[in-house]
Order: sequence, then C-alpha cells, then structure tokens
Amino acid sequence: MDKNLSSFAAYLRGERNASEHTVSSYCSDIAQFANFAFPAQPDSDEQACINWSSAGLVNARLFLGELQKREISRSSVLRKISSLRTFYRFLTREKVADSNPFAALSMPKKERRLPKYLSIQQIEALMKAPAMYWSRPDAGPENSNPEFANFAMLRDTAILETIYSGGLRINEALSLAESGIDLLSDIVKVRGKGKKERIAALGRSASLALKKYLDARKKLFGTAQRGAPLFMNKLGTGLTPRSFQRYFKTYLGMAGLPQDMTPHKLRHSFATHMLDAGADLRSVQELLGHANLSTTQIYTHVSAQRLKNAYLKAHPRAKK
Repeated sequence: MDKNLSSFAAYLRGERNASEHTVSSYCSDIAQFANFAFPAQPDSDEQACINWSSAGLVNARLFLGELQKREISRSSVLRKISSLRTFYRFLTREKVADSNPFAALSMPKKERRLPKYLSIQQIEALMKAPAMYWSRPDAGPENSNPEFANFAMLRDTAILETIYSGGLRINEALSLAESGIDLLSDIVKVRGKGKKERIAALGRSASLALKKYLDARKKLFGTAQRGAPLFMNKLGTGLTPRSFQRYFKTYLGMAGLPQDMTPHKLRHSFATHMLDAGADLRSVQELLGHANLSTTQIYTHVSAQRLKNAYLKAHPRAKK
C-alpha cells in the first residue's frame, strides 16, 4: 500500500474513530482512482509512493465521467468522490498535495429514495414468525432439539423486538452486551457508527422478550462471563449479522412478507411509525443516532405521502 494511503487509514482509525469497514471502503475507492489516474507503480517497497499531487481537476472530472459510464448507482458514485475529497483534504493538511482536485468538482444530485418500511400489521406478523418456525420439528436438524429450538425462538424474537423498539441497525443489535441493557429503566446503551454511543428505548414487548431470552440463555449456557455478547449462537459465541439475516429471510416467508425486506427495514419502520404517531423530528434523530437532521427528514416524506394518498382517496373533489 502507498505510504500516504497507509497514513490516511491510520488517520481514519485514530482521529475519526472510523470502523474497519469504513476504512476499507475509503481505501478501496482511493485505490480505484489510483489505478485509473496513475501508471502502474513499481513493486519495490522503497518506491511505492504515488505522486498524488500530480492529479488535477481534469483527472477528477475524467474519473467521475468513467464512473458515470458504469452501471453503478449514483449514491455509490457520490461515495467514491466523497472518499477522494476527504483523502485529498488530508493530503493538503499533511502538505503532500498543494490542492484538492475534488473540492471544486461539480457533483450530480444525490438520489432521494423513499425508504421501504413495514406496516404495523406486518410488524405484528413478523414478530410471530420465529415461534411459528421453531415449533416445526421438520424444519431442520436444529429444530429437532427442543431446548435449542426454544432458545433460538426466544433469541430471534428478542432481536426483532429490540431492533424495532429502539430503531437499531442490525450490527448495533448484535454487538450489544448484557451490561448495556437496563431492564428496570427499559433502556439500552448502543454503540453506533464512528463508535458513538447513544441511549435507545426498550418498549414493553422488547423488555419482556429480552427477559424470556436471558432466562433461556442462562439455562442453556449458564451465567455468561462479563463482556460476553448478548445474543449467542448454538456454540455460545456471538451471533453474526449474516447468520441472523438467513433466519430473517425464513421469517419473512413464514409471515408472508416480501423477500426484499431486510432487518434494516425494521429501523425504517421504527422511524416512520414514530413520526406518524406524532413524535418530533429531533427526538427521532437522537434515537436513530443520526448526525444530521436532514438524514432523518426523509421519513417525513414517507408520512407526507401517506397523508396525500389518504387525501386523494377520501376527498370528493381531489381527482376532479
């Protein structure tokens, strides 16, 4: 890796508290630009240093044009350009480059897609799906063990309830530690993007589901060690997002819900239902852990569209 790119990765980890996933995405985007804008670099470690300062606005425009020719989403194009803008800002700060060729680049407008979400009735159906699945002894070898089947049913119900109750991301939910759960106050401490911590709420259904799950976990694995993950797999280690997503697809089928739904749609559903019920935007922003209010405002468009549809359906002169 180029030494300046290595320094940038260290900067992301140390000064911006970026996750490894974020660091990897930044480095991948920057490496793509390097392959496009610069000739093949020598293999010698002593010479592995790209002349980043030689790139100008023309290179930035040509790269943007190349990205737009490919069949990738506009949001991905914007992310790559944002990565490079941040990288060159770092290089100018470190006096490696004299200017930021991506700073003055005219950018395409970001697509504003309305988030998909589940209705309250669909949420109710989904919450019942784990019990339906794990009560079937013919569904798979894991189901043939009644003790584990009961544990898995209570675990996955608790995960679904916790995600929807607090508006959590799937990674946030599966990274929870038991020490971060306060079932007396019905709150949970969540570590979100950039390692930022926030407090999320646990509704009555989520708290009850967690209590039942913790009782079953103790019977199966005994008292968990301090710092152990809250949600465990059959080996007593942390359940991974990939594993839960496979179960989630099964639960969608059991509930008769569209297969393109994901655990993240529960987070969208949380925000939409909160705003529809009259919650103020700032409170929802804090509960979701959004850094900018504009990110939360997209859910107001969902609610506004619902109002518009109701108007068109009900008003006698709406369609005349």
